[in-house]
Amino acid sequence: MTDEPGLRERKKLRTRAAISTAAIELFLERGFDAVGVAEVARVAEVSKRTLFAYFPTKEDLVLHRFADHETDAADVVRARRPDQGPLSALRAAFVRGLEDRESVTGLCDLPAVVAVFRLVTGTPALAARLAEFVAAGEVALAAALAEAGVPSPDASLAAAQIAAVRRTLAGANMAAVAAGVPASRRLPEARAAAERAFTLLSSGVGFP
Repeated sequence: MTDEPGLRERKKLRTRAAISTAAIELFLERGFDAVGVAEVARVAEVSKRTLFAYFPTKEDLVLHRFADHETDAADVVRARRPDQGPLSALRAAFVRGLEDRESVTGLCDLPAVVAVFRLVTGTPALAARLAEFVAAGEVALAAALAEAGVPSPDASLAAAQIAAVRRTLAGANMAAVAAGVPASRRLPEARAAAERAFTLLSSGVGFP
């Protein structure tokens, strides 16, 4: 009996993944606006009610992958070493993400990731929904900076600057990869851009 909660959770994760995979395949094939939620549910072999239990909106069928990383920056700040400043921790995490080809840095040339990037940037409804996740992540980062001792309103102002830099760096990387530049070739330029950007931030936000 003790295994039942774990089994139920794994089943939920499998169902969630199956629904999202079915949706993205349909969206990539025919376009986001041309596919209805009812069709996604039918292909995923679930009811519409079940689909909406996992994904409250149609946009979430694609963007839950981004939502899962909504608090990444805030988490980095909270998990930093005692002797490490917030910005230093964020810089190290972003550069490490580049080297690990994490999708949130934009430096991931897996065909599936590139395809979803093109789908999102080419679909106004998805781009607008993504902006909501980005804004929520900025709020979370501001809260983490405040917890780290950054005074108000500096925490919010710094979070806005940091979020903009991370978004700009990731966008430039993914645009290059989507244009056909291999991630391995892009890496040196991406790393240099990140180091330069965070150096500029360090002189602007007023803390290390």
